[in-house]
Amino acid sequence: MWVLLVALAVGLAAPEFASGKTYAYEYEAFVMGGLPEDGLARAGVKVRSKVMICAEAAGTFMLKLVNPEIFEYSGIWPKDDFLPATKLTSALQAQLSTPIKFEYTNGVVGKVFAPAGISTTVLNVIRGVLNIFQLNIKKTQNVYELQEPGTQGVCKTHYVISEDTKAERIMFTKSKDLNECQERIVKDIGLAYTERCTECEARGKALKGASAVHYTIKETDTGAMLLEANGTEIIQFSPISIMNGAAQMESKQVLTFLEIEKTTFKPLAAEYLHRGYLQYQFGAELLQTPIQLLRITNVEAQIVEILNHLVTFNVDKVHEDAPLKFIELIQLLRVASSQSIEALWTQFKNRADHRHWILNIVPAIATPAALRFVKDKFLADELTIVEAAQALLASVHMVTADLEAINLLKDLTINQKIKDNPVLREIVMLGYGTMVAKYCAENPTCPAELVAPMHDRVVQAVSKQDIEWLILALKVLGNAGHSASLKPIMKLLPGFGSATAATLPLRVHIEAVLALRNIAKREPKMIQAMAVQLFMDKDLHSELRMVAAIVLFETKLPMGLVMTLADALLTEKNLQVSSFVYSYMKAMTKSTSPDFASVAAACNIAMKILSPKFDRLSHRFSRAFYLDSYYDPWMAGAAASAFYVNDAATVMPRAIVAKARTYMAGAYADVFEVGVRTEGMQEAFLKIQEGTENADRMTKMRQVMKALSEWSAQPSSQPLASVYVKFFGQEIAFANIDKAIVNQIIQLVSVQSIRTYGKEALDALLAGFVSHYAKPWLFTEVRRIFPTATGLPMELSFYTAAVAAATVNFRTTVTPSLPADYQVSQLLKSDINMRADISPSVSMHTYAVMGVNTAFIQAVLMSRARVHTIVPAKIEARIDMIKGNFKFQVLPVPGINEIASARADTVVIARNVEDLAAAKITPMIPVAAEAQVSRKTFSSKISRMASSRASDMSASSEILPAPREERLPKAFKKKWCAESKTFGFKACTEFKSRNASFMKKWPFYTMIGEHAFLVEVFPAAGPEVERIEIEIQVGEKAAEKIIKVITMSEEDEPLGDKNVLMKLKKILEPGQKNRTAPSSSSSSSSSRSSRSGVSSSALSKSSSSSSSSRHNSKKVASTSSSSSSRSSRSPSSSSSSRSSSSSSSKTSSRSSSSSSSKTSSSSSSSSRSKQQLYAMNFTKNHIHQHDLSTERPSSRSSAQSFEAMYNKAKYLANDVTPAVAILIRAVRVDHKVQGYQIAAYIDKPNARLQIIFANLEENDHWRICADGVILSNHKLMANFAWGLECKQYQTNITAETGVVGKEPALRLKITWDKLPKSMKCYAKEISDYISRMTKEFGITQAKAKNVPNQIKLSVAAASETTLNVVLKTPKKTMYKLGVGIPFYLPIGETAAELEPFQNNLADQIAYLLTKANAAECALARNTLITFNNRRNKIALPQSCFQILAQDCTPELKFLVLLKRDQTQELNYIHVKIENLEVELYSKDGVGKVKVNGREIPNSNLPYQHPTGRIQIRQSGEGIAVHAPSYGLQEVFLDQNKLKVKVVDWMRGQTCGLCGKADGEIRQEFQSPNRRLTMTAVSFAHSWVLPGKSCRDASECFMKLESVKLEKQVNLHGQESKCYSVEPVLRCLPGCVPVRSTAVTVGYHCLPVGANLNRSDQGSIFEKRIDLRDEAETHLACRCPAQCT
Repeated sequence: MWVLLVALAVGLAAPEFASGKTYAYEYEAFVMGGLPEDGLARAGVKVRSKVMICAEAAGTFMLKLVNPEIFEYSGIWPKDDFLPATKLTSALQAQLSTPIKFEYTNGVVGKVFAPAGISTTVLNVIRGVLNIFQLNIKKTQNVYELQEPGTQGVCKTHYVISEDTKAERIMFTKSKDLNECQERIVKDIGLAYTERCTECEARGKALKGASAVHYTIKETDTGAMLLEANGTEIIQFSPISIMNGAAQMESKQVLTFLEIEKTTFKPLAAEYLHRGYLQYQFGAELLQTPIQLLRITNVEAQIVEILNHLVTFNVDKVHEDAPLKFIELIQLLRVASSQSIEALWTQFKNRADHRHWILNIVPAIATPAALRFVKDKFLADELTIVEAAQALLASVHMVTADLEAINLLKDLTINQKIKDNPVLREIVMLGYGTMVAKYCAENPTCPAELVAPMHDRVVQAVSKQDIEWLILALKVLGNAGHSASLKPIMKLLPGFGSATAATLPLRVHIEAVLALRNIAKREPKMIQAMAVQLFMDKDLHSELRMVAAIVLFETKLPMGLVMTLADALLTEKNLQVSSFVYSYMKAMTKSTSPDFASVAAACNIAMKILSPKFDRLSHRFSRAFYLDSYYDPWMAGAAASAFYVNDAATVMPRAIVAKARTYMAGAYADVFEVGVRTEGMQEAFLKIQEGTENADRMTKMRQVMKALSEWSAQPSSQPLASVYVKFFGQEIAFANIDKAIVNQIIQLVSVQSIRTYGKEALDALLAGFVSHYAKPWLFTEVRRIFPTATGLPMELSFYTAAVAAATVNFRTTVTPSLPADYQVSQLLKSDINMRADISPSVSMHTYAVMGVNTAFIQAVLMSRARVHTIVPAKIEARIDMIKGNFKFQVLPVPGINEIASARADTVVIARNVEDLAAAKITPMIPVAAEAQVSRKTFSSKISRMASSRASDMSASSEILPAPREERLPKAFKKKWCAESKTFGFKACTEFKSRNASFMKKWPFYTMIGEHAFLVEVFPAAGPEVERIEIEIQVGEKAAEKIIKVITMSEEDEPLGDKNVLMKLKKILEPGQKNRTAPSSSSSSSSSRSSRSGVSSSALSKSSSSSSSSRHNSKKVASTSSSSSSRSSRSPSSSSSSRSSSSSSSKTSSRSSSSSSSKTSSSSSSSSRSKQQLYAMNFTKNHIHQHDLSTERPSSRSSAQSFEAMYNKAKYLANDVTPAVAILIRAVRVDHKVQGYQIAAYIDKPNARLQIIFANLEENDHWRICADGVILSNHKLMANFAWGLECKQYQTNITAETGVVGKEPALRLKITWDKLPKSMKCYAKEISDYISRMTKEFGITQAKAKNVPNQIKLSVAAASETTLNVVLKTPKKTMYKLGVGIPFYLPIGETAAELEPFQNNLADQIAYLLTKANAAECALARNTLITFNNRRNKIALPQSCFQILAQDCTPELKFLVLLKRDQTQELNYIHVKIENLEVELYSKDGVGKVKVNGREIPNSNLPYQHPTGRIQIRQSGEGIAVHAPSYGLQEVFLDQNKLKVKVVDWMRGQTCGLCGKADGEIRQEFQSPNRRLTMTAVSFAHSWVLPGKSCRDASECFMKLESVKLEKQVNLHGQESKCYSVEPVLRCLPGCVPVRSTAVTVGYHCLPVGANLNRSDQGSIFEKRIDLRDEAETHLACRCPAQCT
């Protein structure tokens, strides 16, 4: 058999067409779209025709369609049939019947020729026929594969050849994998901002396609003849993975041989043009949206008609179909010529509403014509700056990128009008880069000439040192992301560029690195090499290195580079960099997104070699955060990353970047990114503006610094901030905030500006206005178009369009009328009536389409969602400032019940442009009647389909599925309603769904169907509500507004007898009101004295119960007894003995605490800290006054009892008029009172506030009562009760201050008798959540039997910056000691330091914050604790000044010098600040101070500088200097220690013995020339101010010099002499050392024969270190009188 097949293959050839003959075939092809299951709707197109082929010349043939017919389908498959599109067939008859020519050699179709009159769409259909004849036959192989050209492109094709010997037929099977194409013909629109995720596609597919054609060929004498070809193509798509359900497009082609005619046909008498090859060509379908099919007859008239419709029907509210009309207008404008658009503008540019719509729609045309229109109109001064900015920004991102659009933007970048406006310049420049990026995304061979103009801008900006233009050009290159920009960017980076690159500002370097991010998406390997070098260069700024790390990780770095970074961290000295990269790696280990899977695996391994100590770094160090979630079955996910970049461990970071990414259908997009740089913002916020610089001060300080060896200032951090925003990886806007902008803002918000602009705004409000605004958006237009085997295009598209509108009608009436030159103060004496009608509305449409879309016919599967919201409101406000009355009315808006709706459905649509009225739309899910497919019909359909496929196979049950009973969809419907009878409305939400999940339980099938969500508001049943009023009355007239009066009498008596009993009480017992409280007290003293915080209403109950029946008396007594027994067990029972004196109360408290301590100590499991905590005694500052029998004085005492006041006057309405009355009521047509009332009563003598919330209905006694009183400056009590007559539920809250030991404390206590069940459930959930979180935050928790129905929170100050917190619930005790707080408490020394700011709360808060975040340095004897909290043992030289701390920026705001006395070894501090020289020293064990050489007696302290920004005060036995405005928080000195504190914004900008305060403990020993020394002693000596002469009055007889190593060494095999490159402290010439020590320093070595010349001596401290050895350093020197 094998021999036979080989012999057959040798003689096998492609089909041939003999000359002089015409070969006739029957051709039928259809494309059908929908879900694969039967019984659902589908849409399709079918073409049927007779195909005639004849030879015209050698290798050239003609093809003609005879009697072509077009059918369309929209119905339930397989129940319904195709319907003929008669009108469309007639319209296209001439084109379809026109013969075309094609080249055909050895089975390969070559060029295609056709007259110009044949449209591209029709020619593509003919290409579908020719595609069948495309056969690449290999004569030596029966099974093979190759990349074969075809209609869909050049795709991977498999051939299998077999023989039917009986029938003498050769069978071919040709199959194609449409996902494995070398050149796939596809057109993507709107996908330029997305990136393909190949790793995501490896886990699942969103789009999959394949085709197969079966050929039957017969060998004849004249060659091979094609007898039959049957082709099937299946394309599946799902927004989630197709493995979870997908929609599909099925294409079928059948070509059957009929006969051979001996006559041929003639070509058309027209010129045949070369129209391409077999491959599909795109035509008018690019301009045709798949949402609707338009028959365009007069495009200009149709545009005007729709524009008028949009303007007219979107005024008061948005029309529901406005988004669809908006898309329709876009389609018409795309077809229209530039002249038509120009004519439209000329006609309507002076009509504001039309002009607004045109300017919003033109960018959505998305062709270069739109950009040209905007450009021309702006240059012609027909657009305002705002209009031009909006139109340009929209056009840049919506216009399709091509060379014409790029050139238009290029011209705008050099236009002077654009350059002169910063906003437009920014939009155009960034837009140019974006347009280049979009063009390169669609054209891989993107020429470098497109970014060449920006390269020139970079060169010019560098030569001119124009930093702002340079940064802008870098941002443009970053948007473009062209690989040709790599070299120009590299030239700006240190280590890659010239010497000029190193001198550029840090901002430029960072922007240059960030510009590499988009390039890295295309050239990751090249960027990785650059980024690694930048990161490994430890001489670069830490922020630049961290930004390089960000870029590096975004390139999806391989395992090797990850391990390289991890190894570098082991020796990294910069903790900011270490913390950032470590946190980034740790966050990446949890990544689930497919594209970062390899990075996550590499980081997991890297974490094994890194120390977890990086986790312990404080929050002030740089951090990277990354979080993502990816769900494989849906091929969807999201990722978020945030970068917190710092460089000096300050509170405010140097930069923050946040980014969000989404994954969908095998692609990803960086949706949003925002970055903020705050280089100098913190200093600008916290530093007081400096006055005129004191030149003399600066000169003196600089002279001091010159004495240091090789000292250089730190770069100044200017008050500067910047922010940028990116969408889809493209920067769309950025802003720099510098001093100039700050000054403009200050000027803008000045008092005069506020008065001017405020007066104009007020005039506009008083005059009234009517404003209407409408805004259309085309949020999304994503399209993918590719051909099917039939030659018809298949389109996948997604559209989202919205129209929003709002109308505001505002009217104001002022009584009396205001004069023309009125003053604002006159409004305070006027009656102002304002009315506003507001009707905001939004309509949004979303369409997802799959199917055939051409300019002639559409057959699509469409899911459409429509959201419509309208929330109208009519509001009227009246403000009477004189009477203190404020009234707001909400009026009903008739005729609108549905305020929000969201409807989605899935349909199939078939329509053609010649008969739009016959368009057929079929719901995807049939109704029950349609779904009943009869068994007979279904079986016959299957039989016909089976017979068409294999006529020789019997229709047995093994092949054909047996008819089954159809399952019908079940509709889900749910409705929720809530009714407010008080305000007369009813709100309902309704959800309905009917989907395809009855077929398969897949998410995609759940989306398919009909869904609806509605929100409706109706009038409630009953009398109509005319309006809702909110009235506020303040002052004396509040009592007139009270509708429902609630008094003591009303509360205590039956409702029917209240009025009579009130009168009797007034006549018979006029003093009863005053005797109520004592009687209550005596009758229920046991109950009151035994409880802590029991409700006052319970007291009233016991009082009234004593005069009722015996049964009730017993009940009350029982309740009182039980209450007493409960409280006697509580630790707080000491507060119950109110009849005793305050001393006995304290004794009781101590005894209770002692007992508690003993119990606690007896437990074996109690820790010492727990015992101490339980033993803390809270001593309250407030003392109760328990003698209630005496009359209350007129002036309130600070120790009165809340219970006593409450019992005497439960409701203040009896004695006090309300201070505020608020009525919220519904005004009904029957005038019945309905609503709520809030009344506030203030009892000023007793500092008591009572608020009563009540329902206005006569028989409704449910209310809320809130009562609070300030018993003293140390105690506040409040009672909250609610329910029927405020008796059902209540809580008491007590807040009081006190002390624990000697430290201030605060205690908050909440007690209750009864709570609603729902509140108990919520409280339990909160308690459980707190219990779970306690371990995470290090909170100790223990079970305990505390007071029932009570929560007690105690907070005590452990120090000025820490708190001890204890929380006791009925069953648990939780506590935490030493809780840090981010500010200082105003206690102790801090309270004294706040005295200068007594009248300025803002300054007090600022001082507490700055002090808390200050960096502290301390020196005790020879132990120095630096700003970075590193403890060092140093040897201080005697009698020499050393720089302890200083501002190392060029501003030199302060300088602190230290000198140790040689005889008594006491410290001496010299502070230079402003125009002061402050000297601190100790004398006779007491701190002393001199200011400018003059001693100030301690009795005259504190000393305040005239500017108010410097303060000197006595602190304990020492003296402290405070100057936070200059960066110096505190300098303190006493006999035993000294300390220096600098404010937070000085971190990283200091130097001296105390260090830089940047958190970098690995770089602590930095000398003045920024070289790192190895020992603390060498470091300390480098900051000595050397003496100049042995007779110097400063008595510093030492200097810093390079010393020679006493011994020779053999270095690298050569005898060498070595000199120290770190300065060593030595006595001046002529002086002898008294005390010395050894120190290890670095040496630079030279050959023994070499000499160290003078130039080398000057630069010795810059030489490299060859070895380290000890050297002798002098600490004290003695100079004879004869020294020189």
